[in-house]
Amino acid sequence: MTDAAVTSETEQPPSPSAEKPLAGRKILIIVENLPVPFDRRVWQESLALVAAGAEVSVICPKGKGYEAEEEDLEGVHIYRHGLPAEGDSAGGYLREYGSALFHETRLAWKVLSARGFDVVHGCNPPDLIFLAALPFKAIGKRFVFDHHDINPELYEAKFNKRGFFWRLLVLFERMTFFFADVVISTNESYRRIAIERGRKSPDRVFIVRSGPDLRRVRMAPVDPRWKKGRRYLVGFVGVIGDQEGIDLLLAAVKHLVFEMGRTDIQFVLVGDGPSRKRMETLSVEMGLADYVTFLGRAPDVELFSVLSSADICVNPDRVNPMNNLSTMNKILEYMAMKKAIVQFDVVEGRVSAGDASLYAKPNDPVDFAEKIVELLADPQRCGRMGEIGRARIEDELSWSRQVPKLVKAYETLFARR
Repeated sequence: MTDAAVTSETEQPPSPSAEKPLAGRKILIIVENLPVPFDRRVWQESLALVAAGAEVSVICPKGKGYEAEEEDLEGVHIYRHGLPAEGDSAGGYLREYGSALFHETRLAWKVLSARGFDVVHGCNPPDLIFLAALPFKAIGKRFVFDHHDINPELYEAKFNKRGFFWRLLVLFERMTFFFADVVISTNESYRRIAIERGRKSPDRVFIVRSGPDLRRVRMAPVDPRWKKGRRYLVGFVGVIGDQEGIDLLLAAVKHLVFEMGRTDIQFVLVGDGPSRKRMETLSVEMGLADYVTFLGRAPDVELFSVLSSADICVNPDRVNPMNNLSTMNKILEYMAMKKAIVQFDVVEGRVSAGDASLYAKPNDPVDFAEKIVELLADPQRCGRMGEIGRARIEDELSWSRQVPKLVKAYETLFARR
């Protein structure tokens, strides 16, 4: 064990103050699925912990625009590693996750030697980061599980079955909960899973939602170019994957254009993901290429321009065990931008949006299309719904409302032995 490791274990941190309750604490955050600071939640958590007095290091993968292997940003020290292409088979997932665990473990030892840490804060997916944390648990470090996705439900939604790999994911989830000293859940449904399925004590499970940072959200002037000469604009922002229901949205657009004769509506989709190319091809095959713009991953200036110009926004996530219990960041972004929403009737979507949204019948693109028309016909109603959503963000769901809960989770962690 290096001198740095010995020092980090034996020295007592300075006494915290009310302004810096985590003064002297050292936290290592590990995230696999997105680079930092592109991963908005992890970045916001990192900055909040730094503001609370902690020294924060992050291990994450490289990504487009985030290729530096090591850099300091706003007081956060970031270590990045390469990954093979995203897996789409058992062998692909094994290569991806095996490579990630190797680099996470390697870099964690590097961080321990160079900077030290008291806590490993693991952000799923996948539910394997506990394996990288275990050697450090053995020498007295603590493990925080930041529960971003429910992976058994994600597998079931993606492959429409359970079986061996589903049972393996349940096992990994159970082990992650078992080794976690504190669990951070993104909503009440996830908290209930931690308590009931993960058998965690309720006083060790804290809800910290992925609320938008209202200092970042910026209204922009309406830009008519997004409408391509049409009267209305419908916006979407998010990952374009199998479970995001883009195929259902395209089916709704097809019904609007070819059955209802609504050629006055343009759709702009901001985001990227493993299904983007396939969805673009499907759009062409359905004769919708002129009505649906796939913008791809866009900088904030374009993202906020699209959302500001949109008459309404949509969330076509299909109703399934995963989406039913998950809070989708795009819903909160729409609400922050004062946009009325159409989505399918998923449990946590309704919890988040309430009266700021209309709810179509589960996975019914025709009803989804009709809800879009219903809102576009009533701009005053859209305005009221937008105000309801914005007020809910400001009063309850914004990131500034979540920071005290995050700090409380850490104060509880350090108070217990």
